[in-house]
Amino acid sequence: MFSSLRIRNYRLFFLGQVVSNTGTWMQRIAQDWLVLSLTGSSAAVGITTALQFLPMLLFGLYGGVLVDRLPKRPTLLATQTAMGVTGLALAFLTLSGHVQVWHVYLAAFAVGLATVVDNPARQSFVSEMVGPGQLQNAVSLNSANFQSARLVGPAVAGVLITGVGTGWAFLFNGLSFVAPIVGLLLMRARDLHPVERAPRGKGQLREGLHYVAGHPELIWPIVLVGFIGTFGFNFPVWLSAYADDIFHAGAGGYSLFNTLMAVGSVAGALLAARRGTARLRILIAAAMAFGILEVAAALAPSFWLFALLMVPIGIFGLTVNVTANTAVQMGTDPAMRGRVMALFMMVFMGGTPLGAPLVGWVTDAYGARVGFALGGLVSAVAATTVGLVLARVGGLRLSVGWHRGHPQVGFVPREAGEQQERLVTAV
Repeated sequence: MFSSLRIRNYRLFFLGQVVSNTGTWMQRIAQDWLVLSLTGSSAAVGITTALQFLPMLLFGLYGGVLVDRLPKRPTLLATQTAMGVTGLALAFLTLSGHVQVWHVYLAAFAVGLATVVDNPARQSFVSEMVGPGQLQNAVSLNSANFQSARLVGPAVAGVLITGVGTGWAFLFNGLSFVAPIVGLLLMRARDLHPVERAPRGKGQLREGLHYVAGHPELIWPIVLVGFIGTFGFNFPVWLSAYADDIFHAGAGGYSLFNTLMAVGSVAGALLAARRGTARLRILIAAAMAFGILEVAAALAPSFWLFALLMVPIGIFGLTVNVTANTAVQMGTDPAMRGRVMALFMMVFMGGTPLGAPLVGWVTDAYGARVGFALGGLVSAVAATTVGLVLARVGGLRLSVGWHRGHPQVGFVPREAGEQQERLVTAV
């Protein structure tokens, strides 16, 4: 389960991210709660989330082109520094009492700009640190790392917000970027597995899109995470509304919801690290379960039932993320990985600027329960549709029968060509 941590460079990277991710989650909670406090509007929280992910939607593919051209470690040093400075600036404005909602909007957009390059660079750099043999394990542990920070970050943020104010959470986040920067500086270059960088040239963005379009085992998982990222992952909007309007639990309830979801997410990531494979059938099943559980949570009548449902939602949501991420990385030519992962992250995260304001408006107009149920329904329908398309493209057919007195339903391969065989293997 933890085999990639034996590699020194990855261990330094992992430990730095533990600290930084904790600060990131503290800022997310503080940022959402600050906007809600300043405006009283779920739609404003949705706008903040949208602004943070809008740069990924607009420039994500160009970020992937840059990452394929640039050395990964210096690139990460620059992006991590930029995000740290942004956190410190927001801390100064908040602690001095001069913060306004447009300051939070601007900070969210600035972090989003840095993320355009930082995300594909971090995704691609994992393979350079651990090599192909440990890639599945390292990707899963990265997700466990990020989600484990949700266990600490929201809880600490909740204490700070209620005790001394949101500014201290922003300050901790800004300082937390020192850890990954030091980790990157301490790495041994000779132990890396460098990938030949793409030369500067015309048509590289188009080349990446054509590459993905020609591989159904890449394009359809990306389509699925696009729908789920756009409509199913708007938790800042829903959870703040449930804590404030439905259950009247305040910042403490909001932090609890995020913490319980993080418990499930960590469990999902560790199970993925132990599983060692990234089959598309697991992706489809997890996405369907994720959508159905969101609908169930939307209808939960009590605070504690809603809170407990956050755990399985976290498990299946993280399983979707890790499985899709790993399947796409392992199915991609290393020379194309920056562009392909930029497309993956652009679709997964960049859909939020489209979905978050819409979901925020539905939540304000019709209530948090309707908004949450709509997101779950769209996720479940998308999973079903993509599963059927993958079965058809992969040359699979539905098989219904009986075995030892029990019904069995599943997909079995038809006669397949080369591309179909590749997809059947992925499934």
